[in-house]
Amino acid sequence: MDARNEIGQRIARARRRRGLSQSVLAGLIGRSESWLSQVERGQRSVDNHSVINALVGALGLTVDELTMRKTEAATRYQAASEIRRAMMGYDGLASLIDPRHVEGAPESLAWLRHEVRKVNWLYQATRYDETGRRLPRLIVATELGSRHAPAAQRRAYHTLRALTYHCTATTLRRVGEAELAWMAADRSLSAAQDAERSLLAAVSAYRLGYVFVRLGEADKAMHLVQRAADALGLSTKKSDPRALSIIGALHLGAVTAAASRYDHAAVASFLAKARNIAAIIGDDRNDFWTAFGLANVIIHEVSAAVEYGDARQAISRGESLNIAVLAPGLVGRRAQIHLDLARAYALQRKDAASVNMLLQAERLSSQLVRYGTRPRDLLTQLLKREHRASTPELRGLARRAGIT
Repeated sequence: MDARNEIGQRIARARRRRGLSQSVLAGLIGRSESWLSQVERGQRSVDNHSVINALVGALGLTVDELTMRKTEAATRYQAASEIRRAMMGYDGLASLIDPRHVEGAPESLAWLRHEVRKVNWLYQATRYDETGRRLPRLIVATELGSRHAPAAQRRAYHTLRALTYHCTATTLRRVGEAELAWMAADRSLSAAQDAERSLLAAVSAYRLGYVFVRLGEADKAMHLVQRAADALGLSTKKSDPRALSIIGALHLGAVTAAASRYDHAAVASFLAKARNIAAIIGDDRNDFWTAFGLANVIIHEVSAAVEYGDARQAISRGESLNIAVLAPGLVGRRAQIHLDLARAYALQRKDAASVNMLLQAERLSSQLVRYGTRPRDLLTQLLKREHRASTPELRGLARRAGIT
């Protein structure tokens, strides 16, 4: 996303948080409503100092908060290059051209199943570095197996290939490698098609939806997950808890997409659908490592409220959630609620409470704080208005995240 789009979105978020319409804000800064609309959509730049000063005054921001670029990751995800190399290898391609050309014996299905479970467990535990070290070999192995295995086993290898790319996509998205995550998610969809498994295809759509949001393509994400949820609902039995949990997860993907568009009505609608499915299923589930259940519905409700600036709602719902109900292995889900509360407190300028929440998130998952774009952006924002007496641990936290 370029600087013009970033600033436009920042203006739109701040305006909505203050409950101002475009026409009201335009009047306050002496510009037309159409001009402001174009700025918020990234079609015009704001390069007039007097207008910038008027905007920050009306929106309650500083000039730095309005114009700063998003924090670049000082700590790059080192495994990304090896994952990219594995994906670019196209292992087994020669055998598709000439079946007599064998590039290596496929790994056993038993080993691959074990590794797929392992990398997904590591991902949900937010052990992203270790996940990344294991993924390249797994990518190569599932690619080779899907091309070299006996015909009777081919669907099983395609299934494992899809699951491998699911984990690859979601890990890369978490560590800020959105473009490479899109490639992995797209490959997972192709593998699911080869495996002829509709649930796998729906999970691929779920992963792709979150990647699209990260790439700034919320409309595409919304369209994709809605279509997938509708199709899965028509093609499966309503008593199938696995299918229901994936439909519920797709609704939560739609919540994330709608929140990034500031569509309150859509957020409420999809949250209601997801909550209804969670009530039907009863217990929280983790089908295909989607962690769907009532607790995750609440976590998405909190995240959405933060996204469109309703700090009071986010804090009310977030503080009331008992994270002990989450399975012990869902470290990322546990840490996420603290990260969202940190953002909510920062919106209220309660920086000490925000830092405290970030510290709690770090205790659960230092890698989520270090690699996540939003925690790093928040830390940068807090440093810019630092009051050392009230936030003595902020600098150490930022340093551990690779910011200072």
